[in-house]
Amino acid sequence: MSQDPLTLAQSLESEAISFLAGPGNYNGHPNGVDRAFGEPIFGYAWAADPLWNSLKVAVDAECLSPLAAFLSLYPQGAQAQDLYVMVLVLPQTVKTIKEQNKTTYWPGEGWARSRAAHDKAVHGLARHLQSFLEAKGIEAVVPDLTPTWRTKPSSAYQITSLWSHRHAGFMAGLGTFGLCDGLITKVGKAHRMTSLVVRNPLPVTPRSYADHDFRRDCLWFNSGSCGLCVKRCPAGAITESGHDKLKCSDFLKASTPYIETHWPDLKGAYACGLCQSHVPCAVRTPKVLAKPQPQSV
Repeated sequence: MSQDPLTLAQSLESEAISFLAGPGNYNGHPNGVDRAFGEPIFGYAWAADPLWNSLKVAVDAECLSPLAAFLSLYPQGAQAQDLYVMVLVLPQTVKTIKEQNKTTYWPGEGWARSRAAHDKAVHGLARHLQSFLEAKGIEAVVPDLTPTWRTKPSSAYQITSLWSHRHAGFMAGLGTFGLCDGLITKVGKAHRMTSLVVRNPLPVTPRSYADHDFRRDCLWFNSGSCGLCVKRCPAGAITESGHDKLKCSDFLKASTPYIETHWPDLKGAYACGLCQSHVPCAVRTPKVLAKPQPQSV
């Protein structure tokens, strides 16, 4: 028997906040108490929303629908109308942002530590919520933790994956995309994300933007102003034409020796994030200055 949508959503949100208040969200700093991420925000989408089909173009032709992601773990005849997607945005902490704003080439310590803590904090949270739901008899799937998920080369976007938390966030009314491809939410784009496909009704979050307004909240696209993420990028991976994922990836790999030298306990870590800090959309949605033009992502 399914549970009340609003009650279940409230329980999930409370559980997420509780998890992030505990040691699963520590960033590994020697003081033992610094958090990797701040308090999350949440959005919900219906798996049968026809807009999911647009992601076959916006992400990749092989992009998993919520139904396909769910069936990869539970192949027992679910239908899209039975499934809902919960999306969580985990913002960087105020301390991390203030430190990162001062960087001009390599990442600050807080940013490097939050990136290194991703699997423990973000994946740990997703697994925790999945177990929480399963204990209630509700099936749930974390799409990027299933055997079918992978990244792959893309002729259109260089590198892509078979599930995008950012696009799920767009679907769930949480925000639109910036020039650097980050999802601009009400807590900005300095964040990490996760999502779950749940076999129980959840209260769908209305989208405040039109289905085609992928870039509504980016000052570059809506008014031709800003473009500060271009100047912030140390790799030259962001231009007026968009985001070069290969240059971005190469710079991330190059950051490892710097991080290991300065914080030896972060063995093998990599990070950057300069385009997500010291910009108008870092911690909030900037004011829309003009009518946005439809843009693909």
